[in-house]
Amino acid sequence: MSSKSRPRRSALYMPGANARALEKARTLPADCLILDLEDAVAPDAKSLAREQVAAAVRAGGYGHREVVVRVNGLTTHWGRDDVAAVADCGANAILFPKIERAEQVHEAVAALDAAGAPADLPVWIMAETPRAFLEINAIAAAHPRLEAIVIGTSDLAKELRARHTLDRVGMIGALSLGVLAARAYGLVILDGVYLDLNDDAGLHQACAQGRDMGFDGKTLIHPKQLDAANTAFAPTAQEAADARRLIDAWQQARAAGQGVVVVDGKLVENLHVEEAQRILALAEAIAAIE
Repeated sequence: MSSKSRPRRSALYMPGANARALEKARTLPADCLILDLEDAVAPDAKSLAREQVAAAVRAGGYGHREVVVRVNGLTTHWGRDDVAAVADCGANAILFPKIERAEQVHEAVAALDAAGAPADLPVWIMAETPRAFLEINAIAAAHPRLEAIVIGTSDLAKELRARHTLDRVGMIGALSLGVLAARAYGLVILDGVYLDLNDDAGLHQACAQGRDMGFDGKTLIHPKQLDAANTAFAPTAQEAADARRLIDAWQQARAAGQGVVVVDGKLVENLHVEEAQRILALAEAIAAIE
């Protein structure tokens, strides 16, 4: 499956120091697994996590799941060693936290190159501070190896002094800037986590809000959240059927030499066809892995 066509409805953080979690991840219905060496790992467990994650990725067995390793920042005590350990372990991408400037994207690529990573290994970055969103256009355009932006809403809320409300009103501006930058430069963008594991209704609302804003999927902190994200960020059966019907009508009209296509009383233009093709391709990709 190509990088652009693969679903990324759900991206589940898995603590790298927990060997049982790394094993369980091989069976979970997540589109993406973020094997974490950063926030989910205590300082005295960093070395263990690094070794376990590198070994787990090399061992494989994760099937269709996209495997991403989140390293510690390059300016920390652990960042460079993390990169050296996982650069060539076979991960689909390496995720760098606390990116605030375009130069840091270049530093991430250089660190991977120096560690012997494959020349085409994608870089993912975390946008999680006010500075990051004020610089997000330059960051998104920084390097062709940059593939995805992951929003860190917990850090962002702290830095903004914004409350965690269901409508996320204090963060909407930053979130929208992230989506704009991702779409402008053809990047994947994943929404931040939902922290309350006992609030199913709130989780569903957050997933729906992220989908409606234009995010490709949502980062998650527990397997119990997977179903909500997988459902919210997938086209419904009706949406897929409508997309196929619109494409068929367009193709038939073109074959007949008709310049105007109307479906259900609505004029169909190229932009509608392109969006229908995207929806149908996503639905087919999801069906292929499920």
